[in-house]
Amino acid sequence: MNKQILKEYFFIAIGSFLVAFGIYYFMVPENLATGGVSGLSIVLNNYISIPISFINFFLNFILFILGFIFLGKEFGGKTIFSVIFLSLFMYLMETFFPVSAPITDEILLNLMCGIVIMAIGLSIVFNQNASTGGTDIIAKILNKYFNMDIGKGLMAADVIVVALAFFTYGIQTGIVGAFGWFLNGVVVNYFLDGFSVKNEVVIISKKHNEIKKYIFERLDRGVTLYKAEGGYTNEEKDIIVTILDRREYYILKKQLKTIDPNVFVTVRTVQEVYGFGFSKF
Repeated sequence: MNKQILKEYFFIAIGSFLVAFGIYYFMVPENLATGGVSGLSIVLNNYISIPISFINFFLNFILFILGFIFLGKEFGGKTIFSVIFLSLFMYLMETFFPVSAPITDEILLNLMCGIVIMAIGLSIVFNQNASTGGTDIIAKILNKYFNMDIGKGLMAADVIVVALAFFTYGIQTGIVGAFGWFLNGVVVNYFLDGFSVKNEVVIISKKHNEIKKYIFERLDRGVTLYKAEGGYTNEEKDIIVTILDRREYYILKKQLKTIDPNVFVTVRTVQEVYGFGFSKF
């Protein structure tokens, strides 16, 4: 097993730990079922005296069997690893550091803390091309056999869990859980974007050689040069285009003021970048 694979599994373990921490210490004490297998585990724990870690693992195990039956071998070892470690971390927390009451007295504060911690963990796991199992398997089955969009399938599965929470814990807790279900999707997307979003910077300057040299030597990034003509002046211009992360862009922005105060710059957000110096396909 090479270093890259070990690194990926290490980050999956870290992400799984954060998800388990957010669920057990913030969601479980408040009975906040925000959808997914973890939410269903919290609801079922109200009816059966089995640790949530065991319920979570058992439900994921059943879903994996259904996945293999109806979808085939579409589930990699990374996802299985993540599910096992998620349940293992929850079991260790239940056994050695059990929670007896909510961490704070504010249910919304617990919800937001739990959602943010879970979202960070999920985004780390997703960024390693894995998942924590759960209702995405149901969504894929519905997509294959009923042509239901995967996003709608996930929503349908999660809505059922949230509805069960309303029935089990009452309207107030159910509403907070429903809000958490919506908030979770927003925050996960925010953190996922934070991993992949880059800035495409377009620079027009008479000192393009000096700017190009700075990008090469100080930022260690490549550039693409275009020849253009000013529409009003009819002068030939050199356009520099480069892709930078946010930190690198702010460094360059500061330097551009020194190199050429009259520089013309446009910046736009790029969702994903693949290739040399960035992510691989």
